[in-house]
Amino acid sequence: MTATTKLSPPEYSPETVERFEARQRNGRRLAYAFLILSISPIVIGYAWLVIASFSYRTQGLLPVNAEGGVGGLTLSNWDFLSDGAVWSAMLNSFLIAVAMVIGVGFVSTTAGYALARMKFVGRKGFLSMTLVLHAFKAEMLLISIFFVLLTIGKWPVIGSIIGFNTVGGVALVMIALELPLGIWLMKGFFDGLAWDMERAAMIDGASRFRVWWEIMLPQIRPGIAALSLFTFIAGWNAYLVPFTFTVGTKVANMPVFLNQLVSDTAPVNWNQIAAVGMLQLIPLLIFFIFTQELLLNIYAGGSKGGN
Repeated sequence: MTATTKLSPPEYSPETVERFEARQRNGRRLAYAFLILSISPIVIGYAWLVIASFSYRTQGLLPVNAEGGVGGLTLSNWDFLSDGAVWSAMLNSFLIAVAMVIGVGFVSTTAGYALARMKFVGRKGFLSMTLVLHAFKAEMLLISIFFVLLTIGKWPVIGSIIGFNTVGGVALVMIALELPLGIWLMKGFFDGLAWDMERAAMIDGASRFRVWWEIMLPQIRPGIAALSLFTFIAGWNAYLVPFTFTVGTKVANMPVFLNQLVSDTAPVNWNQIAAVGMLQLIPLLIFFIFTQELLLNIYAGGSKGGN
């Protein structure tokens, strides 16, 4: 056989090709069926949320009027929009979520870059400690955090911003709790980048900060988008920390405001609670829409660098 000889592909009978295509079609059908079955509870739950928020009451997914017939659509469940407390709660949730995105994003990207690209004393110990810190959940630290915030609250000026019963204090605690995960996530993305451009920039005289800002960060934008989405969701849906370290409705966020609508002694308007839940979902959907393109490109990055 000469070097220029080409091997012709094997020929299959039409029956073999048809059987192979039939197996492929059946495999796709099974995959789609499994996907539909797995997401159907979530879809049904959101469908009920939308229907209930515009209904007098519901039976399953059907809106029901006062006489028990199908119908009874109403906008009365959205009367809470005229209450200033809900907009105050929305603002507090937004401030906590944005503070977490900025704080966790900045510290995680700087720390992740240093841990991935620099060798210094205590590096491995710091990495191990971040994993240990991630194991401590908020429930285990509530008492100690309470005393820390009380102490900070006694400081002049700063205490009124990040002390006990302040939005800044809640944001500070949430940032601290999310940092271990954020640092490890960003370190993983920096580990996946090649050293070529970074070394070339440093040879040309660029500082570490300029390399991090102008060269490294643009290459891990999908990772930053993922971290931003996770932290925004965590801050927007935070309940335990805001509920524990705030008093009254002035500094309550949306989950705490939603909990205040549920009473142990008075009847609960679950359809109004569904409407409040719908309002709470809107900022999350908007944030996801603006970050979904970067999230879909999360695996598009540089080749893995050396050590």
